[in-house]
Amino acid sequence: MTITGMILAGGRGSRMGGVDKGLQAFRGEPMVAHVMRRLAPQVSTLAINANQNLDVYHRFGLPVWPDRMEEFPGPLAGLQTGLAHCETPLLVTAPCDSPFLPMDLVARLRDALHSESADIAYAETGEGESRQAHPVFCLLKAALLPSLSDYLESGERKMGKWFARLRAVKVHFLDEEAFRNINTLEELHKLETP
Repeated sequence: MTITGMILAGGRGSRMGGVDKGLQAFRGEPMVAHVMRRLAPQVSTLAINANQNLDVYHRFGLPVWPDRMEEFPGPLAGLQTGLAHCETPLLVTAPCDSPFLPMDLVARLRDALHSESADIAYAETGEGESRQAHPVFCLLKAALLPSLSDYLESGERKMGKWFARLRAVKVHFLDEEAFRNINTLEELHKLETP
């Protein structure tokens, strides 16, 4: 089955001082380039969801899709945009600040989606009480666009609350570092050396 991939780069980057996180240099190239290289082999087409520096993102040679909603309403607005443009049955998303994402992310999410007859499959790491959900690493059916649009139009913004309305399945990954988000410049510098 063909799957559209989308990198979420539409946030404000407030925890990084208001800079565009996807364009921050990391190990010699912008963070978004690391995510592109890892996600591209796992999908049939790839795009970027961005709301600023659109001309710079276009230079990566991918379609760039700004949010349909204004005012940076969060990752669900990015999902809505991706679903609106998606021409395949499924859309997978990953954030621009996670340069270590797993090379088997899409295959494992797809397998869980099918085996559980789910609407959405998303990543989870950790054990016991320290389990942590990573909802922005998700695979979802393109047919969910009306449901998501209704949810956003009602003023809601929380991913978990929308997921709870649907058949969502968590997929456990052992490598917690693969889902590390680089949220601050301090983290960026700390991880600069492999």
